[in-house]
Amino acid sequence: MTLSYSHAHQQGSGTTEVVAVLVAITEHTARVLTVDQGKLLPNGPLMPLHRSLQAGVRQWVEEQTQQPLGYLEQLYTFVDTNRRNVDGHALVYVSYLGLVQETQTQQLQSQALWRDWYDYFPWENHLDGMPSMIMDHIVPALLYWADNAKESVVRQRRRQRIGLCWGVSEAFLVGDILTDNPNDDRLNDDKASESREWVAEHVLLRYEMLYEAGLIAEAPTYPPSYLLSSPSNAQSNNTFKLPDNWSQLIGTPMYYDHRRVIATAISRLRAKIEYRPLIFGLMPDVFTLSQLQQSVEALSGMRLHKQNFRRLLDSQNLVMETGQSSSAQRGRPAKLYRFRHDIELQSLLMDSKLPKRK
Repeated sequence: MTLSYSHAHQQGSGTTEVVAVLVAITEHTARVLTVDQGKLLPNGPLMPLHRSLQAGVRQWVEEQTQQPLGYLEQLYTFVDTNRRNVDGHALVYVSYLGLVQETQTQQLQSQALWRDWYDYFPWENHLDGMPSMIMDHIVPALLYWADNAKESVVRQRRRQRIGLCWGVSEAFLVGDILTDNPNDDRLNDDKASESREWVAEHVLLRYEMLYEAGLIAEAPTYPPSYLLSSPSNAQSNNTFKLPDNWSQLIGTPMYYDHRRVIATAISRLRAKIEYRPLIFGLMPDVFTLSQLQQSVEALSGMRLHKQNFRRLLDSQNLVMETGQSSSAQRGRPAKLYRFRHDIELQSLLMDSKLPKRK
């Protein structure tokens, strides 16, 4: 099946689909289950299999992917105006987030494939610090997009949004660097380092800004026309050109709005692990505290302070020792823990926070 990334829906009579984002942690890497060589999420027509929609989705996903499901919750209902059925109605799809233990699976029509979710969102991986692509390429491109707006109010609001979404200081956004040259080498100077806090759960906001600016392949305006000419306003005489390897830098595209659905799932999961112990739906029955911390880090894309992490686990009584130790090949064996199952029941009545980043 050959499709462009904003292709119209293959015409049929249906108007509603189900799209599932299945997340697993494997070797300390956050991964999503895909089909069609990583270009789609598991998806299909909404069918009334059960009186409970969620039960029907669970059965449908397990049958299609052969992947047993654990925790499952509904995300959002999307309307894809670029996809129409034979009657001209826009396609609606209901998205779900599932937490699973990764297994070898095979989708019924094509090979299912687990993919690192940072393949789709490389700018979200801050495990080794802020990726250089943000200040070297993404922020300059977005500032040029902001500078291209005809109205000063729109330019100002775009700059403010860039700062909030990408952790760029307000002093940097309103200073001489923007008005003189958004592609200036001074993007790496001290002003750029005076950043706002990076908010990990703003994944969807960052993706949608790139979409709005026409900087990702799924956008109908990609590549954006404003990059082919000088800005329309009089604030800058500069031109800007995306690097030749931009398509590789900006992550793997997907058909339809499926990358947006993943962004929604990551935002939801990153926000929820701060007040509900959902991480345990991704862990094996027994684990070390280091494995638990690395799994939380894989989801958040941020490093955690080891001692603060463990003190918070102790204070909230989330785990219990098994009395066994791991069979480490080098160094001292680490104690093995398991999730206290009563915590899951308690979390239905009260919040139970997990450690935030350092």
